[in-house]
Amino acid sequence: MKHFIEESLQECLDSLPESRIKDAMGYSLLGGGKRIRPLLLLSCLKDLEIDPLLGLDAASALEMIHTYSLIHDDLPAMDNDDFRRGRLTCHKMFDEATAILAGDGLLTLAFEVLAKSNYANLDKVALIRELAIAAGSAGMVLGQTKDIEFEDHPVDNVDELVEMYRNKTGKLLAVALKMAAILAGRYDELELYASVGENAGIAFQIQDDILDVTKTTEELGKTANSDLVNHKSTVVSLLGLDEAHRTCEKYYQTAFDTYASLGLKSGEVRKLLELLINRQN
Repeated sequence: MKHFIEESLQECLDSLPESRIKDAMGYSLLGGGKRIRPLLLLSCLKDLEIDPLLGLDAASALEMIHTYSLIHDDLPAMDNDDFRRGRLTCHKMFDEATAILAGDGLLTLAFEVLAKSNYANLDKVALIRELAIAAGSAGMVLGQTKDIEFEDHPVDNVDELVEMYRNKTGKLLAVALKMAAILAGRYDELELYASVGENAGIAFQIQDDILDVTKTTEELGKTANSDLVNHKSTVVSLLGLDEAHRTCEKYYQTAFDTYASLGLKSGEVRKLLELLINRQN
């Protein structure tokens, strides 16, 4: 399904006029990546016995939001990273102002894609609402804000870190599943789907903490030991490596158990989560 996502993203970019901003948007959006969030959405549709291609517009919008967040997260005012996905970050390849605008362009294009989609009006409004909430100041942006705060004021409470991870990473994984549930008409189960994504997101972020101290820059495709350099509290720094591994496994298992409770016949989402558990970058 990944190649369908790539084609959809390319088509969305092709609709834009030629410009330096379009080039920067395309550099980051089409520059590789696991496509976890859109694949999670399409995999969930498959589990719901719905043609996954129905979700391409929603999946593309979601990946644009994710990519915009990475562009901004890499900026000097935030994480100040030089590499992303094995290449120079957007502000290093172009310049800081262009990177900011490229992120802005992807953020707004995401909602344009949903607004122009052929989904039923009720579903369309719900998709836009849920994506905006997940990406905004009660979701991902809140998580990123807390992440910055923790650089200057390191925390000694794992629960605070987990809540930050829930917002920074978990909310976009959660909304991938919620968007699939919306397209399937399962409005009464949205919070169950959200719980799966949030727990998987917390585990995913703890994995990042672990990989940051156990892998090289070449293996990760981004700067290794960046948390240490930026004086960030992590689950590894608070609990140690062994306990971080156990905590990561606990949250993944909670995600598995909650998803199993939905009683879906196929196991595409579980397969994808299992791939995440074994990821090395």
